[in-house]
Amino acid sequence: MLELRLVQGSLLKKVLEAIKDLVNDANFDCSGTGFSLQAMDSSHVALVALLLRSEGFEHYRCDRNLSMGMNLGNMSKMLRCAGNDDIITIKADDGSDTVTFMFESPNQDKIADFEMKLMDIDSEHLGIPDSEYQAIVRMPSSEFSRICKDLSSIGDTVIISVTKEGVKFSTAGDIGTANIVCRQNKTVDKPEDATIIEMQEPVSLTFALRYMNSFTKASPLSDQVTISLSSELPVVVEYKIAEMGYIRFYLAPKIEEDEEMKA
Repeated sequence: MLELRLVQGSLLKKVLEAIKDLVNDANFDCSGTGFSLQAMDSSHVALVALLLRSEGFEHYRCDRNLSMGMNLGNMSKMLRCAGNDDIITIKADDGSDTVTFMFESPNQDKIADFEMKLMDIDSEHLGIPDSEYQAIVRMPSSEFSRICKDLSSIGDTVIISVTKEGVKFSTAGDIGTANIVCRQNKTVDKPEDATIIEMQEPVSLTFALRYMNSFTKASPLSDQVTISLSSELPVVVEYKIAEMGYIRFYLAPKIEEDEEMKA
């Protein structure tokens, strides 16, 4: 038996809006410690990892580890029927091939329940090692979203370079080039407006803007985004989810064509 009651139902709605265009079908894994998801996008270029810890739910019951395969587009359609202030409860019986979403209005005067068929999805869990990153940038998520959107009107890729001076986002396309530099800025009135750079060594990597723009759909979940970079590793773009978890996107860097030609 699985029963999860989330008072801030809008969090789940925002999570689905953030990942449904990247991943079509995925397994939600429920254990005693939390509700999680790990899935690749359809072209196997990006990976998304979601964790909602059990402590963040008002009521959390998961009698045994359970994996529920869901079509995220369909799940998103159901969650759109919930009001932003609604309390969302997810229920599933052991061995059942359906999951029920229950939406309660804050003053309990309206209760809706939606039942959805589960799917059998083959998925392998990738062990994601904890790595030391050469550079970690924390910045306002709205700023990062704006930069990716602005640059994608000029080029297809973004070069993210971190130096002592700050973090630089660059692109080049048929119409010209663009460079946006964000300097470290800790002395702001509001901590969510700060840009903080921790750098062990300078790093410069190229990524597809199409994916970066997809990741920024998670911006409503958090005021800040953390971007972790290392030359040999995929970038990690992380958004914290209230006090209860995170959504992390992993994307391998693009190898420049001229380097390939040299090789």
